[in-house]
Amino acid sequence: MVKQYKMEEDDIVRNEREEEKVGGVMKNKEYILVLQRILQIMDEGVHVVDPEGNSIIYNKAMARLEKMESQDVLRKPFTEVFKNFEDGESTLMQALEFRKTTLKKEQTYLNKDGREITTVNTTVPVVKDGELVAAIEIAKNITDIQKMSNTILELRKEIDCPQVAKEHRIKKYNFDNLFGESEKFLDTITLARRAARSSASVLIYGETGTGKELISQSIHFDSDRQSKPFLAQNCAALPGSLLEGILFGTSKGGFTGAVDREGLFEQADGGTLLLDEINSMPYELQGKLLRVLQEDYIRRVGGTKDIPIDVRIIATINEPAEELIQSGKLRKDLYYRLNIIQIDIPPLRERPDDILLLADKFLEKHNKKYNKEVWMLSEKAKEKLLDYDYPGNVRELENIIMSAVSMALEDEHVLTDKHLIVNRRKALPQQDIYELKDGGLDEYLEKIEKSMIENALVAQGGNISKAAESLKIKRQTLQHKIKKYKMETEKQGKK
Repeated sequence: MVKQYKMEEDDIVRNEREEEKVGGVMKNKEYILVLQRILQIMDEGVHVVDPEGNSIIYNKAMARLEKMESQDVLRKPFTEVFKNFEDGESTLMQALEFRKTTLKKEQTYLNKDGREITTVNTTVPVVKDGELVAAIEIAKNITDIQKMSNTILELRKEIDCPQVAKEHRIKKYNFDNLFGESEKFLDTITLARRAARSSASVLIYGETGTGKELISQSIHFDSDRQSKPFLAQNCAALPGSLLEGILFGTSKGGFTGAVDREGLFEQADGGTLLLDEINSMPYELQGKLLRVLQEDYIRRVGGTKDIPIDVRIIATINEPAEELIQSGKLRKDLYYRLNIIQIDIPPLRERPDDILLLADKFLEKHNKKYNKEVWMLSEKAKEKLLDYDYPGNVRELENIIMSAVSMALEDEHVLTDKHLIVNRRKALPQQDIYELKDGGLDEYLEKIEKSMIENALVAQGGNISKAAESLKIKRQTLQHKIKKYKMETEKQGKK
């Protein structure tokens, strides 16, 4: 690894030639000034020491991070300025003394103000002709993110503790909380109920808002693990370096400032761990997860002890698995290991019979939440709900009803179409795509274009500027097309 960062003779010669070329346009002093300016505007901290351990570069970002003044650091020995590091802990000193390269390592230490900070550091020695000429460290501040991850772990531990007050527990969902009468949805529920009778891994595919976590919780709380923890982690919510610590825990001494802390696998022992959007997990971390699934033990970050665990994994994805594997976002071997039981949740547009049923349930729910007495939906309101394709699925439908109920007046007991804020654009019928008639492709494409323009105008209340923006075309272009298709803009409203 160190060899990757050594400046070999050929590289030095090449660099010197490049500098000579630059010198033809820019003087050396100006060239150095530009490099210094770049260092000062970087968000990452940069600290460089010479072979004797004296600081020769210390940019503003590093000074802000460590609450130091540049003049208190530059041209002074590192070990005299930074006394909080124990012997051998500093990656910068390791690079200097042992020519050790360190990539993306977490470090936690106290800055000048005594505040604990956490960084992800990359440190490399710089070698020329076999001689060490400097050591460089680049640090990214992740203090706030680290605190957030620690808080997540502590809160989840508290939530799982039986002594915690009932009102602080997470909402538990089961199959009785899932509503629907369409055939596709009922088939999904039947499969999920069967999955609850097993301890095998489950992979759930569904678009955003279809209720993947509700299905996951229902499986857990209908299984023989229901008295054990159910924990969930969105894999897209945190950087990979922190996600690993949250999942597997940390071991004291594993990295600077590390403490012994259980990860989610240990906290969920005997229960279920939901890994939401697992395709967002870094590829190399997916490999570590695969080993856990195969061997039923984990090893904390920085630890050497193998810890046996009994955790059922439910993973979710919101894109087809084949596409994720092809694009390199999901390991094929992990997919096969997770996909012991596969559950596909149909989008709401494929279960139109459930729209009004769900709307009534949400009406009842949010009446209680907002202390309202809205009894029913008008016929036009029902038509409006049915005439929509719900790209946000069940979650979007609930948001529409929640918004309408919350804004209803105290004496209003019926939701009308005017209460419902929806985009009335409806997807083009799938079956019409291949029905080319006498006019051929050109005429058919014109019909599609005209229909899209009409939908956009209706959705934007006849406002041409907003309609053009939604169609991602210029206003003048839209006006030309309106004239071309002889649309009656007066009836569309404002231009």
